Amino acid sequence: MCDEVPRVSSAQNQRLQQAMRLVASSRDRRKAGRCVLEGEHLVSVYLARVGLPELLVVVAERMDDPVLQAIAARMPNADVLIVPATIFAQLAALPSAIGVLAVVATPRDHAPAPRRFHVLLEDVQDPGNVGTILRTAAAAGVEQVLLSKHCAFAWAPKVLRAGQGAHFLTAIVEAVKLASWARQFRANGGQVAAALAYGGQNIFASTLRAPLAIAIGNEGCGLTQSLLNAVDARLTIPMPGGMESLNVGAAAAITVFEAVRQGIVAGAA
Repeated sequence: MCDEVPRVSSAQNQRLQQAMRLVASSRDRRKAGRCVLEGEHLVSVYLARVGLPELLVVVAERMDDPVLQAIAARMPNADVLIVPATIFAQLAALPSAIGVLAVVATPRDHAPAPRRFHVLLEDVQDPGNVGTILRTAAAAGVEQVLLSKHCAFAWAPKVLRAGQGAHFLTAIVEAVKLASWARQFRANGGQVAAALAYGGQNIFASTLRAPLAIAIGNEGCGLTQSLLNAVDARLTIPMPGGMESLNVGAAAAITVFEAVRQGIVAGAA
């Protein structure tokens, strides 16, 4: 296939320019409703779970890699750009060693309908933390992650990198009014548990039940009072070593997997 795909010889190629603007600008990504997947792992997960990207950009010097050859072979020739590393380096704030990137429509789940297992993220602003929590949630079998308006953009490159494909393994809904959602969820029989740095029940002595939503708060301020007023369980991870708090990603992982241990996920061993 490689011989049949025209190779980009100019940095002025229009489709390449459009792709690289998406890499560089969050404003352009939001406006276009597109995001950029960097590296063979993310692209492979997208292919397996969603379908074909709109555009694939492959670094020419990496086209001897069998994995990249297999990825490119699945795409229509017209939607593949093979780009020399020198041109790639001019246009992308990314190392050419990543080998491949893909432009895809940003998936949207506009209906946060109640499910069995949820994570609520309130104003978690660090992209790495958001991506890490999404990765943890996907690994734990969380069906839906709801983000408040002031969380980091779930489809930003740093979040996608930290998520390692989690975006395509769990439903993600942004700009949710979490306190209102939590009150309605409880009214319909769900349990909402808040993860607190201190002052809550020892999480390992708690009783969690499905359907469940676990609320995780801002890195510095924790959860807002309005969301705390909507929960029915407040949980704290004991820290006998004397630290005041854990990184929000670590706290989320412990809390979510304690729910798994208690049998929230059907079929979990």
